[in-house]
Amino acid sequence: MNPNKPNTLEQFIHTLSESAPRRSEWEADIPFDQWQTELRQRFRERLGEFPSVPAALNPVLMEHTRCDGYVRERIEITTYEGLRMPLYLLLPDSAVPNFNTSDDSGHSAASISRPVVLAIHGHGYGSREIVGLHPDGSARESEPGLHKDFALSLVRQGFVVAAPELLGFGDRRLKEDLALAAEDPGKNSCFRLSSALLMVGQTMAGYRIYETMRALDYVQARHEFDSDKVGIMGISGGGLVAGFTAALDRRIGCTVVSGYTNTFAKSILSRNHCLDNYIPGILLEAEMPDLLGLIAPRGLFVESGVNDHLFGPAGVHEALDRLHTIFQAAGRLDGVEADIFTGGHEIHGDPAFAWLKRQLMTTTKEVRQK
Repeated sequence: MNPNKPNTLEQFIHTLSESAPRRSEWEADIPFDQWQTELRQRFRERLGEFPSVPAALNPVLMEHTRCDGYVRERIEITTYEGLRMPLYLLLPDSAVPNFNTSDDSGHSAASISRPVVLAIHGHGYGSREIVGLHPDGSARESEPGLHKDFALSLVRQGFVVAAPELLGFGDRRLKEDLALAAEDPGKNSCFRLSSALLMVGQTMAGYRIYETMRALDYVQARHEFDSDKVGIMGISGGGLVAGFTAALDRRIGCTVVSGYTNTFAKSILSRNHCLDNYIPGILLEAEMPDLLGLIAPRGLFVESGVNDHLFGPAGVHEALDRLHTIFQAAGRLDGVEADIFTGGHEIHGDPAFAWLKRQLMTTTKEVRQK
């Protein structure tokens, strides 16, 4: 390269990201458990850390609706002090108990052997978009879009499904964005909220990850089903939340990441993305596959469309190669599976659902307890 000829800005960005030290990437001469422990801690610090003392959940039941084959509840909980989050809980009929014997929350104390999957929506109009509803909460008969109503697919597979409403979407938007909801139901509040968090050393990714952990706290406080068997599945920005929540919270036994697994260099830094994707200094620690490698030895399933214009196939295959290396070091040669399907930036579904059933609807807990 001619030293007198300036680089393009695109080359400059590429060099900037490639030259970051990534001091926390896994190397073969580092004890695997030590590497995971240290990277988890540094990752939490980059996200902005989490409250040392969780706020009381104080759950409030907002809706209880009997649907065809399942019951839908909408519950509101406290995540951070002063911050409330709604979530949908979908219970297949086989997991709906008789409310003859109740605990202090009014729920049946009987244990139902039904595993739980946390379903994390991406950009759109929030949790209603994955449970078959319009933005106003009415039943939707039209095509479901990229999310494919995957929370409904999961409950019909027999899972109890918890679908939290991520900060910045749906009912959790700023008033200025809610005022535009009639003309633009998908308008979010990501930019202003992310900007405010960054100014005080926090991140939107960190807030959404921690709030998903609080949703799991709530699920485990319920006693009607087997909340010791927990999976998580998310699409796009919800894939970020699903993958990184599982990386940090070992209560989650298996993970499906759809439309997100890649490298930061080939996805987030290759084009304009929503500000909620950016974690200050993260490339000083590790690239995305190493962060997802914190899930090992628990199972990881990657779903990706060959025509995904946001998280393209080159970065997907690079990430998968790295993940296979990390999972092999964790003693799980079969720990990563993938569905590279003909399609775009969207949920595919059936192979992922079948994988979740194999992971969660069995009696063994050996992998989860490692």
